[in-house]
Amino acid sequence: MSEDQHQNKQTNIENEDTLTNRQGHPVTNNQDIRTVGNRGPATLENYDFIEKISHFDRERVPERVVHARGAGAHGYFESYGTAGDEPVSKYTRAKVFQEKGKQTPVFIRFSTVVHGTHSPETLRDPRGFAVKFYTEDGNWDLVGNNIKIFFIRDAIKFPDMIHAFKPDPITNIQDSQRFFDFCANSPESFHMVTFIYSPWGIPANYRMMQGSGVNTYKWVNHDGEAVLVKYHWEPKQGIKNLTVKEANDIQSDNFNHATQDLYDAIERGEYPEWELFVQIMSDDEHPELDFDPLDDTKIWPEDQFPWLPVGRLVLNKNPDNYFTEVEQSAFGTGVLVDGLDFSDDKMLQGRTFSYSDTQRYRVGANYLQIPVNAAKKRVATNQEGGSMRYEPERSPKKNPHINYEPSSLGNYKEAEQVGKEHTPKVEGNIVRESIDRNDNTKQAGETFRWFEDWEKDELIANLVGDISECTQEIQDKMIALAEEADDEYGRRLRDGLEEAANMMSDGSSRNPLGNKDAEKAPDKAVGKGHDADPY
Repeated sequence: MSEDQHQNKQTNIENEDTLTNRQGHPVTNNQDIRTVGNRGPATLENYDFIEKISHFDRERVPERVVHARGAGAHGYFESYGTAGDEPVSKYTRAKVFQEKGKQTPVFIRFSTVVHGTHSPETLRDPRGFAVKFYTEDGNWDLVGNNIKIFFIRDAIKFPDMIHAFKPDPITNIQDSQRFFDFCANSPESFHMVTFIYSPWGIPANYRMMQGSGVNTYKWVNHDGEAVLVKYHWEPKQGIKNLTVKEANDIQSDNFNHATQDLYDAIERGEYPEWELFVQIMSDDEHPELDFDPLDDTKIWPEDQFPWLPVGRLVLNKNPDNYFTEVEQSAFGTGVLVDGLDFSDDKMLQGRTFSYSDTQRYRVGANYLQIPVNAAKKRVATNQEGGSMRYEPERSPKKNPHINYEPSSLGNYKEAEQVGKEHTPKVEGNIVRESIDRNDNTKQAGETFRWFEDWEKDELIANLVGDISECTQEIQDKMIALAEEADDEYGRRLRDGLEEAANMMSDGSSRNPLGNKDAEKAPDKAVGKGHDADPY
């Protein structure tokens, strides 16, 4: 073959590190678009450029309404095979817990609740603690927060709560008066307010914070018998929280500090570890308690319902790509496996619809085919179509023409159930009422008395800073809740607000929660700014 013939047959030289477009075509020029002459105009047939820029225009999926800012990692959960000193099978038949030393792959996503994707990780906010277990029975998602309780006990209030906590729809600035307007008129939130406005509202990082399932779930054993259960993650690294001043100092240097801390620790081989504990309660109303066990604004007392260790979580691998793994990871409170079940917790019931529904909107109908969300076992459904579907979920034993059930023409069959079905008895009128025993302040007082002195000081200072800028009606309601919770709590909040009233400025409340005088920042920027001539 002549040299001319050889050159005519040769294509672009491509190696393992050669850039291509999404069609697999080698890209020979990634610096210049095609133009008429080197000054332009550009031509329409710029395929490489059009593919590149049009994909860039679509790089972002819709931001999560809550928990937008997140970091994640891979690891494993190792079961102890016991719940305290007893075989775990006494309480649940879930395979993930049965065998001592059994390791189950996991992916975990930490997050902040209220603020946007690239918000500072030093803001006062609950932190999300969501764990996806890739079990042999399919995925189990344990979706919770770092605080063991929540602001509200009924899911119908969730959109209003988030609207009040997010920025004002006109100014687009978070407004502490809007926050306390909602909380003062939703007194069940006072326990959570006590935690969030203390140093517990700003964890030092993700590795050194607790996690909680928040809601009440059920465990079901082989005989179909159920118990109520609460989940708690306890960090082996210890617990660290920050004051406002400490958080602001960190934010001035690095607003991604918690993401970096998690990533760097894993890269160093200092793998973060948590122990998983459960609290167990019989599945009934427990009239002897002064709270309802299904009320997610309440803590189950440890002296009455001991923490029972059931396993440990280790994170030992960082994501290979943030978007495909952390951003597209999708969790839902309804993602349970055999041996785990729902309680009648009204917040859990609402979250179970909402969480998976938002994933279908945000990522797409086939979000469970994305590798980070896909079960690590065979998946066989009759689902069809939907955006971005890329595999048909077919079995060699299945008739590909049959996508329905029941059928005698070779379709999937129902699984045989071994464990006895849990069949709780439900009786009562259908009503729109709050649960009974809804004392809103007792546990907040207990929490305040449990705080160390410096935590109390920080809590009062943070509350005074923000509540002092609210209307008198809101102030009076918050003082009343504090007084009902604890005499010292109420007295210190009242005294602090009276002192602040003598020093009031313009009454602005537009600042990040707990950041006193943040509204002065615009004028401070003008005052500290350095003059420059135009160029």
